[in-house]
Amino acid sequence: MIKLALITGAAIGLLLAQGAQRRDLEREACHERCDAPGDPEMHRQEIISLEREAAHAIELKNSTYFHRVYSEDFAGTLSHGQQVNKAQWIAAIETPAVRYETFNTSDIKVQLYEGIAVATCLWSARSIIKEQHVSHQMRAIHVYLNGASGWHVVSAQITSLPPDVQQPL
Repeated sequence: MIKLALITGAAIGLLLAQGAQRRDLEREACHERCDAPGDPEMHRQEIISLEREAAHAIELKNSTYFHRVYSEDFAGTLSHGQQVNKAQWIAAIETPAVRYETFNTSDIKVQLYEGIAVATCLWSARSIIKEQHVSHQMRAIHVYLNGASGWHVVSAQITSLPPDVQQPL
């Protein structure tokens, strides 16, 4: 009886050890998949696509893009120095004071750093502000963080290029 109990205990111990070892291997494989840098060019193209989509969303005053891509704790600075959170950024996009005829992005450059991307670009806008046609260029920098649900903008800085025109962004 004691031998049977010892053999049964040893067998259970071996099974538990094998199960724990298997779980450790599965966990390690999961971490390798999640931590893998992936294809840098694919990530670069994804960020470029997001930058183009942002410009199109600004032109159309479509806040859906910003609700989806900008993080809840987003912190940015507008071209005239005003610091904004996500809600304030979206309000600036949706302002009725400006109507965009065109809003384009060009000269997009992306640097990748293990789950972080920094994108810089040139924004060119033709708009109507207070019944006047205005052309304006700005440099934009966006910091993206890659999480479980994809890339999200966590910070942004917009800088007006001369001649400086008062813009909502």
